[in-house]
Amino acid sequence: MKNSSGYWYRGCWYAASQLSIDYDHPALLYGASIFTTMRRYQADLEHPLTMWAAHRDRLQQSIQALGWVAPDWLQVVAGIAAVTQPIIRIAIFPQGEEFIFGRELPADLLDQQQQGVTAQLVAGLDRSLPQHKTGNYLAPWLAKQQAGCEAILVDPRGHWLETSTGSLWGWDGQDFYSPAASTGILPGIARDYLVQWLQSRGKIVNEQPWDALANDSAEPTLYERLLSVAYSNCGVQLIPIKLLRGEQDRHFDCKIWEELRPAFRENRQKTS
Repeated sequence: MKNSSGYWYRGCWYAASQLSIDYDHPALLYGASIFTTMRRYQADLEHPLTMWAAHRDRLQQSIQALGWVAPDWLQVVAGIAAVTQPIIRIAIFPQGEEFIFGRELPADLLDQQQQGVTAQLVAGLDRSLPQHKTGNYLAPWLAKQQAGCEAILVDPRGHWLETSTGSLWGWDGQDFYSPAASTGILPGIARDYLVQWLQSRGKIVNEQPWDALANDSAEPTLYERLLSVAYSNCGVQLIPIKLLRGEQDRHFDCKIWEELRPAFRENRQKTS
């Protein structure tokens, strides 16, 4: 029987809201964990939109790169199966311990998808080890607290990197844009999926650094050219940004992103 609340840790389900670990556990002291947040569609781990294989591969790649102990993947799958909520966070600690719990979709998700949200540029806060999705998420959390809304992280050169919870998207009236991995971000799984979906339909997706600061050239920056901005992650899919707060507030059109909604609604056959 599945569980409506609680968490899975080291092969067992706990119907509780508190996790007990040693006070000197590196996950507590240093944020030493890696994680992925997955949305399970139709309660099916193998549903194509769940993208479990991509989530597992990302965890495996980080475990190998960091030299950590691999978890028992059968236990990980059992922990996922024990969760009833559609949003599932899977964390792995350095010695291979798995920690899994779930949450519901945001109650206002449909409104956010259709009407957009407010965001704010926040400079000087970068994710630790950005090529991995580690438990040390202090910088994005601080950025979101500072902004009071979704935050867009900006590096010292003025390049937009990612939001506090997702991957950035832009549209200039003709082509789509998303910051390149070389700028110091971890390309999101939902982002990679959307890039492939758009390219399969003949759309151009430019993956490049996002210059936002004024330059010496007479040509406008990418930021000045963009007509629409959004962010994506596996939980909320794609959320338009209707208002960007900064030195000069700027409003964006949200309509173009409706054209990408079918990417998450297609009735595709299951993959093996």
